Amino acid sequence: MKELAGRLAALDPDAGAALRVIAYFDRLIEGRAGLEALVRGAAVLADCPARLVDEERGVRVRVEPDGLRRDEGGPLDRAWASAPLTPGGSAAVWLERTGPSAGVHAMVLERAAAAARVVLDRTRGRAPADAGAGDPASLEVLLDVTATEHARHRAAVRLGLRDVATARVVVTAEGGPRVEAVPAAGDGSPSTGRRRAGVGPAVPVRDLPASYAAALTALRFTAEGTDQDPGPRTVYAAELGGLALLAESADPAAVPDVAALERAVGTAPWVANTLHAIAFSTSLRSAAGDLNVHHSTLQDRLAQAEHWLGWPVSDPHGRLRLQLALVLRRLRRNPPSAQPGRASPRWARGPGDAGSGAHSA
Repeated sequence: MKELAGRLAALDPDAGAALRVIAYFDRLIEGRAGLEALVRGAAVLADCPARLVDEERGVRVRVEPDGLRRDEGGPLDRAWASAPLTPGGSAAVWLERTGPSAGVHAMVLERAAAAARVVLDRTRGRAPADAGAGDPASLEVLLDVTATEHARHRAAVRLGLRDVATARVVVTAEGGPRVEAVPAAGDGSPSTGRRRAGVGPAVPVRDLPASYAAALTALRFTAEGTDQDPGPRTVYAAELGGLALLAESADPAAVPDVAALERAVGTAPWVANTLHAIAFSTSLRSAAGDLNVHHSTLQDRLAQAEHWLGWPVSDPHGRLRLQLALVLRRLRRNPPSAQPGRASPRWARGPGDAGSGAHSA
């Protein structure tokens, strides 16, 4: 490559420089370089500050042409040259220079964006724009358990999941389902946009309808994480175990302990958070530390809460009742009808379609 670049440079300096840019970023990808190294390469080659901005994944990297990272560079200027990581996506590599992108600068943007996409997909999973946000019809087919395996495979190819070994579905509150590729090194943290989220298990792409169903169930076990709605904002379906059966079979409104818990919570503003800490901490002292109150204060609150509940929670049996009541309360606050993007056997079908014809089109 170096020899070819040298010969091209003698004939056409721009072509030789472009070939050296290609070779440079190829070496970074082969060496599994990180995002900062990619942005640094773009800044040095373009001789101007460069940025990588991916709001969905919470990524912001800015490097000066001297190679030093300085993320505090002010807001983006839309007049700057940029290249999106995916067509129509918001994530992009930016060069802090105005004017048309041509020659070496255009090649730097193109290769830096392609390399950044590879690194992000490898380390953080695919962004929503890569797996459904720009093609909701294909996403619906991919997650539809009634679609044929062939139709789901074609949908996966259209969504860029052809070479993905395992993936999972993430469903967020007030949002639809999203498919994330799972890196071989581990699950990683899902992109939730700071919303409540249910995370399905990592499965082969053909089994994503099952991951979707599990993610919907997990979302019902989430809470806002506030004093009045304490609990986890992100729940992994794989960690629910037998608790998942409660979502399928229990009617929380019919359980007396849930009604008693709701009455107790409505008595004082500290009750919900206090009972959650007592139920899920290893000891009262640990619960007091989590609540930032004195141990004696927590004991007084516990006595009051037990009176309002109608049963003691300091013994194992009472504590288990409280844990179940708190979980059932979450299920009651997040009924199945409130779930976004629930699977439908009629997805992507017209009134006269039957079988797999509409899915295979």
